[in-house]
Amino acid sequence: MLILNCGGTFNKRYNKLDGTLEVPCDSFAIEDILKSVETDYGLAGVLFKDSLDMDLDDRKMIASIIMQSQDDLFIIIHGTDTMNDTAEFLNEIFDDRKIVLTGAMNPYEIDKVESSLNLGLAIGFIQACSNNGTYICMNGYISSCEKIVKNKKLGKFELVK
Repeated sequence: MLILNCGGTFNKRYNKLDGTLEVPCDSFAIEDILKSVETDYGLAGVLFKDSLDMDLDDRKMIASIIMQSQDDLFIIIHGTDTMNDTAEFLNEIFDDRKIVLTGAMNPYEIDKVESSLNLGLAIGFIQACSNNGTYICMNGYISSCEKIVKNKKLGKFELVK
């Protein structure tokens, strides 16, 4: 299994100098969560961006990393605003791997429970899932990427039919 860190709110930290939340160029939040498990998972910092700043070239880079990897299980830590866009892009390319995108509505620095829960659910699901595909794991839901979307008015992910 390979965990790809793309940034997003999951990773954001408060900058005390200017009062902003920023995506740092590290994987501290994920590394801190993974300290509590007995297994060593591969972890790569791929992008360190807010998902609103991600573009087609970024999605192609993620796809290229997946293509070149010998792994067949991937968890992608991703910002929530364009998570569905990336999931749909990857779903069009891959049918021979399991890919789960997850993230957080609140930064790990502010709410350690949400990030930890989402990553933990994603890890458990991807290991137990028998079907290849691209999935989203958010707010206690895990489903194929076309069946779960962010409701931006309510600020949460929901299952759709």
